[in-house]
Amino acid sequence: MSTVSEGEQSISGSATKGPLRARYVMVGGFLGAGKTTSISRLATHWVAQGLRVGLITNDQGSELVDTTTLRSRGFATEEIAGGCFCCRFDSLTEAARRLTAQTQPDVFIAEPVGSCTDLVATVTYPLRRMYGAEYCVAPLSVVVDPIRAGRVLGLEEGPKFSDKVTYIYRKQLEEADLIVINKMELVSVKRMARLRQVLQTKFPKAEIFEISARQGLGLEAWFERLNGSEQGPGSAMEVDYQVYAEGEALLGWLNATVQISSRKGFDGNRLLKILAVEAQRVLAGNRSEVAHLKMTLSPDFGLGEIGIINSVRNDWVPELGSELSEPVESGQLIINLRAEAAPELLHKAVTEALRLAGETIPHLFIRLEHLENFRPGKPQPTHRLTSMN
Repeated sequence: MSTVSEGEQSISGSATKGPLRARYVMVGGFLGAGKTTSISRLATHWVAQGLRVGLITNDQGSELVDTTTLRSRGFATEEIAGGCFCCRFDSLTEAARRLTAQTQPDVFIAEPVGSCTDLVATVTYPLRRMYGAEYCVAPLSVVVDPIRAGRVLGLEEGPKFSDKVTYIYRKQLEEADLIVINKMELVSVKRMARLRQVLQTKFPKAEIFEISARQGLGLEAWFERLNGSEQGPGSAMEVDYQVYAEGEALLGWLNATVQISSRKGFDGNRLLKILAVEAQRVLAGNRSEVAHLKMTLSPDFGLGEIGIINSVRNDWVPELGSELSEPVESGQLIINLRAEAAPELLHKAVTEALRLAGETIPHLFIRLEHLENFRPGKPQPTHRLTSMN
């Protein structure tokens, strides 16, 4: 990792000899790590400094909670669906061009699919090689949930993913320039110190940060590193694409859009809790580990606020990240569910949750508008560069 060199410029605006290029920041990490909340904090920080920010979200399917969440907070956001950045590289650069035409961002923040790895060889190196005159590429950040990381690394007891899914998780950590331990409020100082020590031992090239994106703690050092440095020269890690593909294929993916209404109005926060708890119960009962369940409820009328709920493990109580202050008459529900399970089981979990909600909340009308459930296909990168000087 190198600091800003002659002929370049940090986005804080310090003068240099060369022209200002837009900064490209990629924030990866496994499903449920808190990437979207972290990115929202990062974008808010740069907007407060007077910078224009463009966000790019990414998923194997369409109808993303992340996109809805970020747009609801006023950020210019493009969505790339149907495959990860590595397999949709041309779509990634085209999304950046659209944002440039709309708002001319000083900085782009990209959030790749949570089951994606090998981002350095397939995204950041090609960006630097082909578009180095347009973008200054920041170090790759990988956000981790400390409890999930502890279980993957053998430090914590609890439900775990299978070996091939864990392979993807470890590869994400291996290629990270910056490992960002999020949700620091969930573990003790002693447990955090132990996790940090193991991460430093196993992944020595990465710089480690501890933050709470939700509470806004410990963010300054990470923001400063992204603001004032760029990804340095190096070689990409080796990846067994067969194991990678088999690991992704073990994950079930479900995206759904549902129209909800009631002539008498309903409690949107209660609805979200019922749905999340029931879907999680069905999956846990079938011994399938939740990677991330997230939902938004966007009322058709009212104050413009949205309800958001998340669950990131089977033994996690679903949490409302954003609550609705008024009863809802009608609105759009977006459901994104990822788990190590057959897609058919995810479909069952969601339909049973919707059925229970309809039985529990009086006068509730539910209309399913869109549903896709599948396993990700084998990654086929558009480009793969193994080194960068």
